[in-house]
Amino acid sequence: MSKLCEYYFAPHSPFAYLGHARLVALAKQYDVKVALKPCDLSKVFNTSGGLPLAKRAPQRQAYRLEELRRWSEYLQVPLNLQPTFFPVQSDDAAKLIIATQLAHGTDAALALTGAIMRAVWAEQRNIADSATLAAIATELGHDGKTLLKSAETASVQSEFDRFTDDAISASIFGAPWYVVDGEAFWGQDRLDFVERAFAR
Repeated sequence: MSKLCEYYFAPHSPFAYLGHARLVALAKQYDVKVALKPCDLSKVFNTSGGLPLAKRAPQRQAYRLEELRRWSEYLQVPLNLQPTFFPVQSDDAAKLIIATQLAHGTDAALALTGAIMRAVWAEQRNIADSATLAAIATELGHDGKTLLKSAETASVQSEFDRFTDDAISASIFGAPWYVVDGEAFWGQDRLDFVERAFAR
């Protein structure tokens, strides 16, 4: 029986973007099932003491940019440090990912997640724009407009709310956040430890 990795994230998170492809590759290598749980980070922050980027101290904002630059170069993952469309509202993108998972399965949802993250951080696209989201899904071979309508349904909203509640109940305070065998790992820089958990 394969392991399960619960994957909490927000589509606009740069650190989730930097770790996404590696997580997908590791899950495939170790035959681990990924449970995507896109959630509302603003609600998570409100309950865990986190601050949105604009409200963080200048020192923290400056260091974040240094970390993003270092990891982008190290991983050879293209990343605009200050993309045109950021900060960006990503709830609609999260719900499109959920709708895709419900309609087409986890692999399709993982692929869409990666494409949405690249759109923000490498392609200067606005994921708060519904036409852009539909186009990204269509580029992956889906009917983007139909998926977008599905993303607006009460059942998808309920899943999004449930994932956010799950994150809060699990004492999560940042993204990406991975849970394997009940053990939590915060940040893409903990993927070495995630791999060890996969291999146990």
